[in-house]
This record gives sequence, C-alpha cells and structure tokens, in this order.
Amino acid sequence: MLLLIMVIGIKRGEKMLKDYFPAVDWLKNYNRMDFKGDMIAGIIVAIMLIPQGMAYAMLAGLPPVIGLYASTIPLIIYAFLGSSRQLAVGPVAMVSLLVFSGVSQLAEPGSDQFVSYALLLALMVGVLQLALGLFKLGFLVNFLSHAVISGFTSAAAIIIGLSQLKNLLGTNIEKGNVFEILYNAFLSIPNINYYTLTIGIASIITLIIFKKYVPKIPGPLVVVVASSLVVYLFDLQDRGVGIVGEVPSGIPTVSLPAFDWNSISELLPVALTITFVGFMESVAVAKAIAAKEGYKINSNQELNGLGAANIVGSFFSAYPVTGGFSRSAVNYQAGARTGFAAVITAVLIIITLLFFTDWFYYLPQSVLAAIIMVAVYGLIDYKEAVHLFKVKKIDGWTLLVTFIATLATSIETGIVVGIAFSLLVFIWRSAYPHVAELGYLEDKGIYRNVDRFPNAKTYGDTIIFRVDASLYFANIAFLEDQLGKLIDKHNDIKRIALDFSSVNDMDAVAVDELDRIIQEYDDYGVTIVIANMKGPVRDLTDKSGWRAKYGDRIKYDSIKEIVETEK
Repeated sequence: MLLLIMVIGIKRGEKMLKDYFPAVDWLKNYNRMDFKGDMIAGIIVAIMLIPQGMAYAMLAGLPPVIGLYASTIPLIIYAFLGSSRQLAVGPVAMVSLLVFSGVSQLAEPGSDQFVSYALLLALMVGVLQLALGLFKLGFLVNFLSHAVISGFTSAAAIIIGLSQLKNLLGTNIEKGNVFEILYNAFLSIPNINYYTLTIGIASIITLIIFKKYVPKIPGPLVVVVASSLVVYLFDLQDRGVGIVGEVPSGIPTVSLPAFDWNSISELLPVALTITFVGFMESVAVAKAIAAKEGYKINSNQELNGLGAANIVGSFFSAYPVTGGFSRSAVNYQAGARTGFAAVITAVLIIITLLFFTDWFYYLPQSVLAAIIMVAVYGLIDYKEAVHLFKVKKIDGWTLLVTFIATLATSIETGIVVGIAFSLLVFIWRSAYPHVAELGYLEDKGIYRNVDRFPNAKTYGDTIIFRVDASLYFANIAFLEDQLGKLIDKHNDIKRIALDFSSVNDMDAVAVDELDRIIQEYDDYGVTIVIANMKGPVRDLTDKSGWRAKYGDRIKYDSIKEIVETEK
C-alpha cells in the first residue's frame, strides 16, 4: 500500500511539474535531430531579432540597446515555462507602440525616467499575466472579440508606420493623431534630408524584395550591414543622416524597477491593454503552429510563461515582450523543434551585446524605421473587414468603429471603445434574440420556421413559438412583445406552445415575469404551454412553485406531444 501511495505521489508530482514547467517534456526526449533544427532556427531568428529588437525599442521611445536586453533573459524564461515549443518571444511592434503611448504621458521619450517607467511597466504586465495564469483566468481574453482585435491591430499598424515618418524623412514631425501627423509631415517636406530618405526608401524596397523573392536570406541583416557601410564610407552622419550611435556593450546587471504607486496607477490602463493584446497576439500564433505539430497549447500556462518572462526581464532592463507573428513563423519554418531554439537565440544576442555592439554605431535610424514599416504592413487586414461585412455586418461595424476610434483618438481609447461597442452589440443581441413561429414539415417530420418554410403545416388556433436564447431580465419584455404580436396576427388563437429547446437558462426575474404573462394570457382566454424544458430551467421553475401551478402545462417533452394532446 505504501509503495502504491508513493507511485501515485510520484506520478502526480511529475504531472504537476509538466503542467508548470512544460520544458520537462521536451528535455526528457531531446535528441540530435531536435538540436540540429533548434540550432539553425535559433541562429536565423537571432539574425532577424537583433535589428528588429533595436527598431522596436526605438518605436517604444527607448534606447535601441533596451530592445537587445528584451531579447535575452525573457526568451530563456519563456522557453522553459511556455507551453509552445516554437513561439518566438521578444519585442513586437504592437506592444512597443503601446509602451510609447502609455509612458510618454509620464516622461520624455528616451530619458532615464522614461526607461524607468518602461521597466516598471514590464513588471506590471508580468504580474498581471502571471496572476491571470495562476488563477486560470485566461478565458477573460475571450471578451476581446476578433473584430475588435482586427480593427485595433490594423489601425495600430497605420499609427506605427506613420510614427516612423520622422526617421524616414530625416526631419522633425510634431506628434498627434494620424491626421495631425500627416498634416505635419506635409508641412515638413521642405526640411526633408534626402540622404536619409534615399536610404530609407532603398531599405524598404530591399526588404520587400528579399521577403518576397529570397525569403531564406534575412533582409533586415542585409539592409543593416549595407546601410551602415554606406554611412561609414561616405560620412553621411555629417550630412544630417541620423545614426544609432554608441550602443552600450555588456549585459545588464540585476536591478529593481523603480516603484512608485502614483506611476503604477497611471500606467495601469496601458498595462492591462498590453496584458490582453500581447497575450492575444501570442496565443493566436502559438495555437496555429501547435495545431500543425499535433500538440496543444495551455492558455493559462502561456500566461504563466509570458508573465514570468516579463517579471524577470524587468529586473534585467527589458521592456514588455510577447510572442511575435513573423518571428514565430520564421522560427517554425527554419526547423525549431523545442524551446531550446529560443535559448540559442538569446545566447547569440548576449554574445552580440558583449562583443559586437560597436558594429551598430553607423546604423541609420531610417533603416530601423524601414524595418518597422515593412514588418507592420502585414498587420493591416482589409480582407478581414470585407469578410466580416459580407458575413455579419454588425461584426464589420465593430471592426470599423474600433479602427476609426483608434486612429482618431489614441491606442488605449480605441481599444476601450471597441470593447465597449462589442459588449453593447452582445447586449443588444441578447436583448433581442431570434424567435420563430413554427410549422410542421410532414415529409421530414420536423418543425421549422414558417417564414423560411411557407409550406409548413400550422394548427389553426394553436401557435407554436420558439425562443432561441436564454431568458433573463433584459429580454423577457421582448418575448412579451412578440407574444403580443402573435395575438394581433392570429385573432382566433386559443393556445401558444412555447418551444424551450434553445432556452438553456433563466434568471429569477424572467421566471417571475413569464409567470405573470401566463396568468394574464389565461385572463385573455389564451393558454400558454411549454415543451422541451431543459433540466436546469425546470429546476428553477420548480423552486418558484410551477410544478404545482402549471404541472400539466410544462410536462411536455416535445412539440408533437402538445399538438396531439386535447386542448
């Protein structure tokens, strides 16, 4: 018996270990083929991530080296705690823009105070994600509808692209919303630095060509090396071309983010936005890859992994990170088999920080702007808008409202407006559910909507009526209104048979209101009977005394039984 208890305990311990440390599973079975695929993928993603990390840090208003810091320790932490084996975690454009949007309200971009707030924000995001994961609250992200995310992402991609105009044109453009940026960019045309613009445009064209025709060669590395050489050889930094300049060498030492309760309260809205949007972006690509590889993603463990990565990363000068679409796709296509590919990527970037930061001195800022612009262009999903308007117009309007609100106001306001609008749509749908008068199709032996099947048989003074939603305080009045329309439409009606096959739940208000309606209709000489009442609903009505009051009316298991019963 003791041996059996020990065996059971060991197995449970192993299961718990795998649940919280998914890397245990692939580490136990690691082999030479896994290492080969991970090594190749790790090298390729590192080559891709170094310029991207610097570019996204610049987008976030941070020194480029912070992007490299965010591409080291967080990757290693996620590799051992995340449930995805191919997800490439690190700086991404969307989160970088959110960091800039939130932190720039508290400090000047690029300043030491700005960096301090960004690190604090990483800690806050990590704590929120870890808390959601530990308490298994990952389902909350389901309240962010796909239409809201799509509209928000497309608008944010445009904002990100336009925010880089100043670096692409080599001129100062005042901040503002999208329309103000475009107007200010137009005014700054006489001040364009054409060396900067030429390098930027050439980089964009090169990146597009390599992405489309030579995908195996990392375009970002090509433009970084080529542009740096051009600037160095022709001294273009003396002709107004903005360069990255000195990048500090060495890995960051452990430090605590500066705690300030006022700053925490100010940063909380953007921290919540990054928590949910970052997780949505991450888990979407993780699930897509896992489905191809035949394993499952644990959403709560993903939150644990991302949360721990951000928490630990904040102690090593990293700003918020999440899984990226493009890098994860490259990582997977390059042959990544396990999370060890991410470890290899992180080690290579640490080596770069230790020995090769001098190589980035002459890197033009317009090239980083080009990398950002090309990367975010793919996030503008106009096809999804067309699809939603074609399939369900209200979802298309949800996308469009979120898109316009994000462009016209701010990142945080835009997504809040989108969420609020989608919730209003949900409430409206539940308050006005689909209902149908039913008739009998004799050739098929089923009951269907008479509006869709005009040849369906009806039963004179008995009307069959189906409600396709749970009933609660907000929609019971709608049901009463629809029943009233039935009375007006059928003057000779004597009995209404309610089909409750789609009613999964009722609240106390709906039970009481329906009780009142039944009694009022009794006074009119119209009897209401109910068929297909489900167990949970029947339990509620029993508690309200319906069994004694309406036992014969609510006992029916089918509409057919009602039709065949004497009135």
